[in-house]
Amino acid sequence: MSAQDAGGALGDETVRAEGAAAEEAATPQTESETETTEGVRTDGAAGAAGVGKPVVEHRLHPVTPLRRAWAPVAVLIGWGVHDPDGAQRQLLRLDTTTLLIGLAVFLPAAALYGFLTWWFTHFAVTDSELRIRTGLLFRRTAHIRLERIQAIDVTRPLLARIAGVAKLRLDVVGTDKKDELAYLGEAHAGALRAELLARAAGFAPDTAHEVGEAPVRQLLKVPAGVLAMSLVLTGATWGTLVAAVVVPSVLWFATESVWTVLATALPLLGAAGASSVGRFVTEYDWTVGDSPDGLRIDHGLLDRAHETVPPGRVQTVRLVEPLLWRRRGWVRVELDVAGSTNSVLLPVAPREVAESVIARVLPGVDVPGAAALVRPPGRARWCVPWWWRGYGLAVDDKVFAARHGLLRRRLDLVPHAKVQSVRLSQGPWKRYKRLADVHVDTGANKTVTARLRDADEAAALLRAQAERSRTGRREALPDRWMA
Repeated sequence: MSAQDAGGALGDETVRAEGAAAEEAATPQTESETETTEGVRTDGAAGAAGVGKPVVEHRLHPVTPLRRAWAPVAVLIGWGVHDPDGAQRQLLRLDTTTLLIGLAVFLPAAALYGFLTWWFTHFAVTDSELRIRTGLLFRRTAHIRLERIQAIDVTRPLLARIAGVAKLRLDVVGTDKKDELAYLGEAHAGALRAELLARAAGFAPDTAHEVGEAPVRQLLKVPAGVLAMSLVLTGATWGTLVAAVVVPSVLWFATESVWTVLATALPLLGAAGASSVGRFVTEYDWTVGDSPDGLRIDHGLLDRAHETVPPGRVQTVRLVEPLLWRRRGWVRVELDVAGSTNSVLLPVAPREVAESVIARVLPGVDVPGAAALVRPPGRARWCVPWWWRGYGLAVDDKVFAARHGLLRRRLDLVPHAKVQSVRLSQGPWKRYKRLADVHVDTGANKTVTARLRDADEAAALLRAQAERSRTGRREALPDRWMA
């Protein structure tokens, strides 16, 4: 195998390790087609045993039209926000009678739009797929193969909680955008989620509805006080606050304009508050539980979310340690999951607790400590002065672990079975210093990099990692629910 592929005298060199083949590509399971009939259907693709079996279609919860009716109103609000002067001029031209007539026409039209979109939306569960039909003039049918479902999240916004309804969001292999059913009654949503997950696990259609919700065992719950303190100790919050003090002060000495100072300070203060308050509201009452269908995550102060980390689909686990958290021994755990937007496993937790939860996501993996991470050689300081000390690498028979950062440390763990390809890159200055970067690409379209490694070490790592990836894929367990 060639060790290098010259990419130009002054360009970067890139070397790919043959044999780190991509995992089986998932084919999209959502397609559109035109349908002209409604009501009870016959599933002609269910096989000999399912030929002629009626498929019962269901509608969403009756409160759904209220949610859909807001779409025309949102268009007007968006126009007003985008062009406030024009909107104000148009409103001033209208007299009271014209305005009342407009409202009398617009509000029933919006209500009719919401009703029609609800009336022409159906879903049905067949022996092999979940079908979602939408559209009044242009019909769209989403065919979601049950065996391709990898996670189903239940979300309950504040108004939905008041109305007693919930939204189902489905993660399907091969699709980036989540299909959803919004809204269903809370009991119906829970029963449908349990049935779909049981069917995805391989249970027979006749018995899947009897399986029920998989039992869950709580692993940890983040106290509200700990979450609030972690946000206070986050560097981004303090950085925004410092900018809110320093920048307006400089502008005051430069312009002596109160309005300029207020126009600058208020948005910065608002950004700092919105960032911290927004995260607190989203991550409030964060609870992680262990169940046969994966790790369950429940969180939210106003909008409650019930998410699942699907087994076997986690591509990368990331431990983040901000500078001000280290004295308390706290870490944040993030995930890269193939085909899913779930990205946070733990907003804040002691390192020992975080490692025990990671062991549930990556069985048999030990998180390397600081002593196990090998720093780059000393000559790396000529490429990245001072910051080179934040880089580190540890590789064992389970994972490829790379760390970077001094003020905000980040340790990425990639199981060998999830490695799609391995690359080596060298710029001209790194070639002169006999250094190289090794890049590991994962199935979530993300890259983890071991930076500033010795050139000979990087070349050996390139070849060894390709072999470890092939071996890891052969020995990996199948990604099955409730296994």
